[in-house]
Amino acid sequence: MTGPEAFVKRLVTAVNGHDVEALVDCFAEDYVNTTPVHPARGFVGREQVRRNWSSIFGGVPDLTARVTATAVDGDDVWSEWEMEGHRRDGLKHQMRGIVVFTTRDGRASAARFFLEPLDTGDADIRAVISTQLGQP
Repeated sequence: MTGPEAFVKRLVTAVNGHDVEALVDCFAEDYVNTTPVHPARGFVGREQVRRNWSSIFGGVPDLTARVTATAVDGDDVWSEWEMEGHRRDGLKHQMRGIVVFTTRDGRASAARFFLEPLDTGDADIRAVISTQLGQP
């Protein structure tokens, strides 16, 4: 397998192996991460990737990742992720969502990141819409 899907497979292997160096090698030096739902969280550069993942592996020592679906369009790959493990305080850590990577030479050159903590609350869709609209 080559191209964007091979990149995703390599990234999942690095995450599940908790291999920071292999993970950082999946990203271009000038990598640009955009987080559209949280604009202030965007960043540039693979050194920030290293800092982020070193913290994540330290905080969730049993973290595992699974990509449940991918779709490729040229150099872009849409990937649906599930991550879980336990934080050092024993609480469950779960994230799900989409990351859209743009690849160049087998590495991510950019991403649009929509991965969020799993909401395990019991609010149904009516309650969520009411809250978002400021309605009782």
